[in-house]
Amino acid sequence: MTARPIPETVASLMPRAREELAELVAFQSVADPAVFPRSECEGAANWVADALRAEEFTDVALLDTPDGTQSVYGFLPGPAGAPTVLLYAHYDVQPPLDESAWISPPFELTERDGRWFGRGAADCKGGFIMHLLALRALKANGGVPVSVKVIAEGSEEQGTGGLERYAEAHPELLAADTIVIGDTGNFRVGLPTVTATLRGMTMLRVRLDTLEGNLHSGQFGGAAPDALAAMIQLLASLRAEDGTTTVDGLTGDADWDGIQYPEAEFRQDAKVLDGVELIGTGTVADRIWARPAVTVIGIDCPPVVGATPSVQASARAQISLRVPPGQDAAEATKLLTAHLESRAPWGARVRVEQVGQGQPFRADMTSPAYTAMADAMRDAYPGQEMQSSGMGGSIPLCNTLAGLYPEAEILLIGLSEPEAQIHAVNESVSPEELERMSVAEALFLRNYAESKKV
Repeated sequence: MTARPIPETVASLMPRAREELAELVAFQSVADPAVFPRSECEGAANWVADALRAEEFTDVALLDTPDGTQSVYGFLPGPAGAPTVLLYAHYDVQPPLDESAWISPPFELTERDGRWFGRGAADCKGGFIMHLLALRALKANGGVPVSVKVIAEGSEEQGTGGLERYAEAHPELLAADTIVIGDTGNFRVGLPTVTATLRGMTMLRVRLDTLEGNLHSGQFGGAAPDALAAMIQLLASLRAEDGTTTVDGLTGDADWDGIQYPEAEFRQDAKVLDGVELIGTGTVADRIWARPAVTVIGIDCPPVVGATPSVQASARAQISLRVPPGQDAAEATKLLTAHLESRAPWGARVRVEQVGQGQPFRADMTSPAYTAMADAMRDAYPGQEMQSSGMGGSIPLCNTLAGLYPEAEILLIGLSEPEAQIHAVNESVSPEELERMSVAEALFLRNYAESKKV
């Protein structure tokens, strides 16, 4: 059977895909009960499980992982002797941040300017829909030629490691010949890309205490140690004047030797304001794919509205450190912790708590699965050749799977191209990319099955 019907079939399925993505986006599935109720994640998990059952998956199960969240598993048997492919996505999402900054409601899929907007539309509820579209297209054109396992994680964005620990305790569950991680994206819309590397990450919370309680700034300010000022000084020690990350003992001078990211394009993608400089040194690709990067992602302090003239007794911050391939996330955690403990000014009492960690990942692009994917992308994107890039984000599960199944080939694809603005307000997905990447995945599964025949 020729591959020609696949694009036509996927195109015919797109209206249904939009309806389903809207249903899935509607769940406020942030895996943090302090932000949204747990029932929202449970609702999304059940929706995913029902979708797999409707596609005749067997052994569909909601897995209670050690971090208190649920991952959804299903198995679709293929022809006798066919290889097994694991398809991964996650249904949990980042918080919407400032909902007033969204042009349309974050949990309501809205079409605008040729894109579909909503939290998780690209990262990574759209990735799950991509898997469904690929499988449906194959079923409509001769059947799925491989055995398929699907795993949809429930806490990837929190970095709490529930699925990694579950997989380690049940190593047979996710065993596969090839693993397709549907949680990255093309370097640019219309340019088919596989992700060759992922930075790992560590997440720490640091608290500083200097006083037994807040004090009147007029009566005590100038001599009483201000915990918020101490925190500002401590956080400033994590960057050099040019913005380069400076964690004591952590190296940051590696170079990226793959596809480059022109500075003008990066400024446009990142929406950097005119006149504002980029931070760090080296090429943009060096900075975002090959070197560590620290980010202060939250500070507990009094808001401006309602603030009182007080010297603060305590302050707390949450810090993310991205760790490039070639460095160990556990060692980076130790170095960052030591830095925070040793750099706090004025003898402030320091408490550091680790809240998440994941190792960096480097794919083996010499494996046969990459040949099958290159052929599939060439057909899905006529006139374009598959490219490879890095990705600054983290998918901790990758290293767990690589360790559990060292013979498995791991490919990283997805819908999170720069215009998607994942993790930011007004996240969106390109329906054209969803369609083409679904075609590519379907063709890949067909090509891969053929390559494994004796």
